[in-house]
Amino acid sequence: MELSSIFGWVASISMVLGYVPQTIQTVRTRRTDDIATGTFLLMGLGALCFAIQGWLTGNWPLLTCNVLTTAMSAIIFGIKIYNDHFKRPTAPPQKRNIGDGSF
Repeated sequence: MELSSIFGWVASISMVLGYVPQTIQTVRTRRTDDIATGTFLLMGLGALCFAIQGWLTGNWPLLTCNVLTTAMSAIIFGIKIYNDHFKRPTAPPQKRNIGDGSF
């Protein structure tokens, strides 16, 4: 195995393992308030493009890593969109008085 392939597989495994805790946490708790929608949308799109590049060039570490990363990003993004659009609080915002010190 070439040195570049070894680094490719180590990078792939590291990237996937970096996503696993966030994916597990999100699936278990369904909490996504602290997750930026744009971040996961762009990271998922980037991973999809890298997966396509890996497929077109025959780079298996790149393809493997980014297929898994795209899937995990899609799961987190899906839960985030569901929470943001279907589980919004229905209570109206509280009114604030100008003179009470709340801003």
